[in-house]
Amino acid sequence: MEVLNKLYEMTAFGAIGEDPSTLVMLALALFLLYLGIVKRFEPLLLVPIAFGVLLANFPGGNMAVTPSTEIIEHMTILEIAKEHGIMNMLYYMLIKTGLLPPLIFMGVGAMTDFGPMLRNLKLAFFGAAAQIGIFTVLISAVALGFSLKEAAALGIIGGADGPTAIYTAIKLAPHLLGPIAIAAYSYMALVPVIIPLVVKFTVSEKELKINMKEQDKLYPSKVKIKDLNRTKIIFPIVLCAIVSILVPSSVPLVGMLLFGNLIKEIGSDTNRLMVAASETIMNVATIFLGLTVGATMTAATFLDQTTLLIILGGFIAFAISIFGGIMAVKVHNIFSNKKINPLIGATGLSAVPMASRVANDIALKYDNKNHLLQYAMSSNISGVIGSAVAAGVLISFLS
Repeated sequence: MEVLNKLYEMTAFGAIGEDPSTLVMLALALFLLYLGIVKRFEPLLLVPIAFGVLLANFPGGNMAVTPSTEIIEHMTILEIAKEHGIMNMLYYMLIKTGLLPPLIFMGVGAMTDFGPMLRNLKLAFFGAAAQIGIFTVLISAVALGFSLKEAAALGIIGGADGPTAIYTAIKLAPHLLGPIAIAAYSYMALVPVIIPLVVKFTVSEKELKINMKEQDKLYPSKVKIKDLNRTKIIFPIVLCAIVSILVPSSVPLVGMLLFGNLIKEIGSDTNRLMVAASETIMNVATIFLGLTVGATMTAATFLDQTTLLIILGGFIAFAISIFGGIMAVKVHNIFSNKKINPLIGATGLSAVPMASRVANDIALKYDNKNHLLQYAMSSNISGVIGSAVAAGVLISFLS
């Protein structure tokens, strides 16, 4: 009998039964796995995050991330691994240092084509306008009792950029990292639902039928790019210099994004670097980012009122960002003869290229000849840069 008792004590059955909150977190992990595997909601990151939640909440596994303390901050990586487990070693080495989000941005840059934005620079403005959700929710969150740093980390979800949201949370509110990451990537996955919902209540059928190609024919652009390939090489270098001077704190994200794009645009001479950045490094960074962020989500840190407010605030930030981009287009159309489809404003998010595809699909429902994907990509790509710059501004002011 004693042997059976020892065998039972060796398992996690007793600990799981004693704490109902553990069952709640395990159920959440399984639900997130369901969304990632079955529903295919951002599976590349939601699956690692969900599995990290699963690992962290099995009692006795020593896979949960320990909240940062002054003692841990002064321990070496080997000491952290020995005392608190391998997941804490990975978290404090890769996440707490802010290493992984810039690496992911480098991979994103290596997969991004700035061509559509360069051909339609005017439309890039609407990517900046869409960042209004970040600052609106920041103010609202402060009014609800969040600290300024917590409110900034929450508001950045409105940029619809997971790595940017995670990087901002690491710098300003690391204790909210888990809920912010889940909210950011969940709403990114729900772009095909949220954009049509906001468009339905803010854009008329007449506006949805505005054909961008016809507008170009009626009002052709006076500025033509003679050598687009050379421009695409010069652009990341020049933009990096400008951003580095104006918003130095955004360089870890924007700089790595532009470096990734540069090695892509140079061509065959740097093809190996581009492949490494967009495939090997990107994939490894995504795996460790997901697992370690998921491991921060224990019952003690996740099951409280703050988490619910973050999830709700993230949705509001997301919706306001879409609304802000649409309204910016509407204001433009009042004063300009050349009309722009408000769907262009709705894509001023960082969810590339999903937001552009959704906008294009909506336009085609009202006019099967109204292909606006390349126009939407202009605003969409500028949204990536805009959200990273906004994060840099907040980090600079609040750190």
